[in-house]
Amino acid sequence: MNPFLEIQPEVKEALVSGKPVVALESTIISHGMPWPQNVETALAVEQVVRDQGAVPATIALFNGKCHAGLSKEQIEYFGQVSGVWKVSLRDMPYVLSQKLYGATTVAATMRIASMAGIRIFVTGGIGGVHRGAENSMDISADLTEMGQTPVAVVSAGVKSILDIGLTLEYLETKGIPVVTLGQDEFPSFYSRKSGFPSPLRLDTPGEIASLLDTKWKMGLEGSVLIANPVPAASEIRSEEMEVHIQQALQAASANKISGKEVTPFLLKYIAEHTKGESLEANIALIKHNARVGAAIATAYAKI
Repeated sequence: MNPFLEIQPEVKEALVSGKPVVALESTIISHGMPWPQNVETALAVEQVVRDQGAVPATIALFNGKCHAGLSKEQIEYFGQVSGVWKVSLRDMPYVLSQKLYGATTVAATMRIASMAGIRIFVTGGIGGVHRGAENSMDISADLTEMGQTPVAVVSAGVKSILDIGLTLEYLETKGIPVVTLGQDEFPSFYSRKSGFPSPLRLDTPGEIASLLDTKWKMGLEGSVLIANPVPAASEIRSEEMEVHIQQALQAASANKISGKEVTPFLLKYIAEHTKGESLEANIALIKHNARVGAAIATAYAKI
């Protein structure tokens, strides 16, 4: 056991007995949504995982430990307190050594899930290559982590505020399989379409579990990106969303927003300027991803 890792008893028991476990990030609680929707969504997502027969493990940092599994009270704390760090890999040693509260991004959640022995991770959308990265060199650590850590990521695709085409190219360079569930086109977070074909397509959680088992038994390290399109009833058309994204990017530039503050700023701006429609889509897609992720975890556990 890693001395910096604390696994919740329910999660530990599930891992020891071979039950399906699904890792969940905490950045969506502290930085991705406003209160009270953040806490309500986090608890609802955990319940979706349970309803599918799997055990949820929301991941966060506090008291000098990486915690795999949070209580309801801890989730509520992360959803309301200010000053919680948004933690990617580079921040983990600092936050742990200073015993600060940290909400984990995709990259940090993957690493901690791997430390705990959890293979399936559900999020909303992954980070990637930012628009204008040819000048800013702004590429999320999520992609680097996916190239080396054997934890599958279930998401609604790449966040549409990013450069989806370049992100797909980067994933190919890193040898990360990208498979879309049930359609040929790669989704774009709020929308079912992105204009880019999906590199791979599979139609059932069982097929995806078989792909994961094959990859890792071959000795191929790293993740698989599982793109799960947002439900049709909840999507926002990509053309409509692009207008709001361009406005949000201009606002970020005018306010000199940079680094890890960019994504929370853009998501908040878009939520406000879509009159909450994007927030509703975000909540719908994360619940949908949790349902699919739990089904994949269940199928993988059987293998």
